[in-house]
Amino acid sequence: MIEVMPTPDFATYTWVPISIVDGVLPNVHVIWADGLDLDCYSLWLFENSRAIDPVTRESTVDPADLPEASFLSTARRTDDGALELTWRDGVQSIVHPGWLRAVATQSHRPEAVPGPLTVWTTDMLDEPPSFDGGSVLDDTVVFGDWLRAMHTYGFARLRNTPADRAFLETLIQRIGPIRGSNFGNIFTVEARLDADSTANTGLNLGQHADLPTRETPPGFQFLHCVENTVAGGASRMTDGLAVVAELEANHPAEYEALTTLNWVFANRALDGDHRWIGPVIDHGQLGLQLTMRAFYPVRLAPDMSTADVPRAYDAMRIFSRVAHDERFMLRSRFEPGDIIGFDNRRMLHGRDAFDPGAGSRVLTGCYVDRDDLLSRLRVLDRDVMQPRHATRPRTPPATRPRTPDQKETP
Repeated sequence: MIEVMPTPDFATYTWVPISIVDGVLPNVHVIWADGLDLDCYSLWLFENSRAIDPVTRESTVDPADLPEASFLSTARRTDDGALELTWRDGVQSIVHPGWLRAVATQSHRPEAVPGPLTVWTTDMLDEPPSFDGGSVLDDTVVFGDWLRAMHTYGFARLRNTPADRAFLETLIQRIGPIRGSNFGNIFTVEARLDADSTANTGLNLGQHADLPTRETPPGFQFLHCVENTVAGGASRMTDGLAVVAELEANHPAEYEALTTLNWVFANRALDGDHRWIGPVIDHGQLGLQLTMRAFYPVRLAPDMSTADVPRAYDAMRIFSRVAHDERFMLRSRFEPGDIIGFDNRRMLHGRDAFDPGAGSRVLTGCYVDRDDLLSRLRVLDRDVMQPRHATRPRTPPATRPRTPDQKETP
């Protein structure tokens, strides 16, 4: 019995034939014509071919029920370049060579899609990367380009969206679930007498990242301008990656303090008491992206030795000066219908002061987890950039084409 197995996901892969299959079982070594190769352990192949459910595309075998590694009897290249596995119970599995190649090129890793980050300064950008928001709900390409720019540069703007309070939630539902906070799911940023945050005043708001009081601060933040008739109040954006690079290169002592000395962060609200401990520049565990825990209104107390406190304050002073340096900080005015989306753990944002008695400045906002935005972008890439109905050739081996073409996961 031959089982042509689905790949363990819903993507479509280019059929790039394998040239050589060798190795000493239970290890299988596959090589492509350009020299790219991949080592595959028999049980990994079992989990990702023999044990894949065709509906969910998930593995169905609990580790306790896996066979011995010797259960793989033979591995060979088929005539059209797939990997054929024969198991000791007589079942043969065909593994898609394009999927194997994606693993070999590291395309399965989280950072592979949507791609590398661009660290920017104001020498590179004089305004946020901007897109026409008039068609964003209907145009998948515009929507995807906006999300990709948001990931790449850390922020991106839509212009000409409807300036009504309901639109932001409608748009964000295209990305994924809203991450709620003590400010609710959709919050309003406007100056008011009973302000529950420095954001809801007309005060100058220094460069910061939201909610360092959380174990994992929100990944992305969105702000939608509904009304703006005030003078001043310009939005400011700083790339935290550029700040980190500047500190590491030219202020190494301060950089060391900012990345190793911990602070207690706590929100100060009548109905909430979130707290977390971490450094201002939090590189976290291996594999996690930078988290800027830089919001002075909620930095409660040092969590370090008494001897370290003075240098911690000195380091924060330098940090703030760099974050507000005109080389790194981009200033732009919100106009009604503008939506800015930005990476809340990478970007530092702030606002110029304004007189709340001389006009009205109203923004609606919300948060989305980083995982959900990147997931949406990967699905968009899969749907838009990959062919949807390519098939594996069924012609006899002698007449099969020798050049790669697009073929759907069997």
